[in-house]
Amino acid sequence: MIEFNGTNALYWSRLSSRKTYGAILEEIAPEYPNLMVLVADVAASAGLTVFSQKFPSQFLNVGIAEQNMIGVAAGLAKARKCVFAASFAPFASMRCYEMIRNYLGYMNLNVKVVGLASGLSMGVGGNTHYGLEDLAITKMIPNLTVVSPADCTETAKAILALTDYKGPAYLRLTGVAGNPAVYKEDYTFELGKGIVLREGKDIAIIATGTMVYESIRASRVLQRKNIDCTIVDMHTIKPLDIKLLDQLFASHKLIVTVEEHSIIGGLGSAVAEHKTGIVNTPKQIMIGLPDTFGKAGDYPWLLAQYGLTAKAIAEKIEKEWMTIEKGGN
Repeated sequence: MIEFNGTNALYWSRLSSRKTYGAILEEIAPEYPNLMVLVADVAASAGLTVFSQKFPSQFLNVGIAEQNMIGVAAGLAKARKCVFAASFAPFASMRCYEMIRNYLGYMNLNVKVVGLASGLSMGVGGNTHYGLEDLAITKMIPNLTVVSPADCTETAKAILALTDYKGPAYLRLTGVAGNPAVYKEDYTFELGKGIVLREGKDIAIIATGTMVYESIRASRVLQRKNIDCTIVDMHTIKPLDIKLLDQLFASHKLIVTVEEHSIIGGLGSAVAEHKTGIVNTPKQIMIGLPDTFGKAGDYPWLLAQYGLTAKAIAEKIEKEWMTIEKGGN
């Protein structure tokens, strides 16, 4: 049984979310004999080297053939296997989009597609390797559950939940080795249910992936300026926790979404889509990646360039809050 405690949280954080993925599958494989793990030539990157040696009958490397991987995964799911199929996020989502739509969504098969190193975490790999659009395109597919964990501990929680969930899903893994932990002890994780990490009265900050931690830090900066923020970890993008959203809309003066994803089509768009059907809701601002191609560079530098650090997030929110307090729009 996997233990959720501070020691494991620190260990997983040092590994990175994508290598935590491999470590957790390695631990649970004996308990799930119907588990099949597929990769498109990324076993080492996904932390699956040891898994492939210990459980060869539950592992398959299809090579650099991501579309074929989804087809093989669908066939295995038809044979009543629970399949995890992984590649780097842009290849797992965009290159395989038609196959995910037709084989998994349309046929409602039990395959979990894993987008490794999403967001900007591929760093110097550049735009061809960044996963900036994967939430937008995967959440469009009927029947597909879309999950974006906040840290490595939540990655472990999500894997366990998805292993027991019967249906297709996309698991988006962000961050790099050494990303700070949001969760250091055991907690309740449920697909489709956001987690309120802090309660405030002024602003609701709804974040996903790596931006949950940055949003927590941003809220501390704002608190020192007497701006009180609720922080929500919206780990499931689809189905969205609309009950929680309705509560936030009714009790806050400003809604802020924060994500390491394009501001088009991601978490912010999902929240706004629900918000349009409700009258008298507060203003929403979206913090994320702009609608442009950027430069390659080290991961921390990229986050700073795009204003996805706690300091930059706090500054954007404070500026908007001051306008609201003065009676502006």
